[in-house]
Amino acid sequence: MGSEARKRSRERLKEQRAKEKRAAQRRKTLLVVGAAAAVVLLIVGVGYAVLTADRRDSGFEGALPPQVLQEDGSVVMAQEGAEAPVVEVYADYQCPACRQFELLNGDTLKQSAAEGEAIVHFRPVSIFAQQPAPISSNSLRGGAAARAAADAGVFVQYNDLLFEHQPAEGEEGFAVADLQEWFREAGGTEEEAEAFDARVEEEAEVVEQFTQDYLPALTESAMAEIGEDTLGTMVLTDLISWGADHGHDPSFLEGTYTGEIIDATGTIYTRYSGDNAFRGTPAVYINGELLSNDTAMTVRGLTQAIAEADAGEVQTEPLDDGGAADPAQ
Repeated sequence: MGSEARKRSRERLKEQRAKEKRAAQRRKTLLVVGAAAAVVLLIVGVGYAVLTADRRDSGFEGALPPQVLQEDGSVVMAQEGAEAPVVEVYADYQCPACRQFELLNGDTLKQSAAEGEAIVHFRPVSIFAQQPAPISSNSLRGGAAARAAADAGVFVQYNDLLFEHQPAEGEEGFAVADLQEWFREAGGTEEEAEAFDARVEEEAEVVEQFTQDYLPALTESAMAEIGEDTLGTMVLTDLISWGADHGHDPSFLEGTYTGEIIDATGTIYTRYSGDNAFRGTPAVYINGELLSNDTAMTVRGLTQAIAEADAGEVQTEPLDDGGAADPAQ
């Protein structure tokens, strides 16, 4: 082989080795990318599975423990004589995050109470009562209807239905006819339904007067006399008290469930302070300690928080007649 032939042979060999090296590098890169993609898919898959599992309802279908109506209109669900942590749930029926909490942890609360592991204290409020209608009117009609359902001992069942049918923000909802129909779905008898229907109709009129006439006039007066800055610091109950001294008669709220839920909302702003101060809904407390959203809004977090807490005491009193309902079957 001549020198020129040897030179060409060496160049071809060199070129071939370079090709093989580049091919090997490509295969290595593909393997690394493929492995990385597999890891990402695995992580995403595991994460999705964990999230899905955490969001999945426990599917509780057992008998509910007794529901006891309290003097302030709240409802306690617990086994008789239970010594367990007290889980307080503050929720607004127009609040989307409250609906999410109900979907995530409604069954967790039922099961924990049924097994004697928790005393669940439902405390409906209306943080949207000062907003324009229909947000305010939806919130108040839903809260008043839930309170009326508590009279018949089906608050928990009705609570579920209200969140199931929560109106989209800005849309009129919780129509009287629907509220009445859902009461029957919740297990109310026809005899109880007669009283419920009448009460819901009465409350709807109160809500309309409050949102369409009373509150706009009161707010206008307050803006003119005390200013927007001061008004912005007042909770609704304080504004109503101010209005009573300035020509805005709130007596139409007396003895109504609409007035009761407004009072309940005002009370929560002063019940807790500091790190436990009420800031909005949903607010979940265990023995007076406010849970973080990360804890309250996951099945695992809430279940663990209940398991780690000591026994607590309910801070309200039952109605004189006990307000007890037969456990739901």
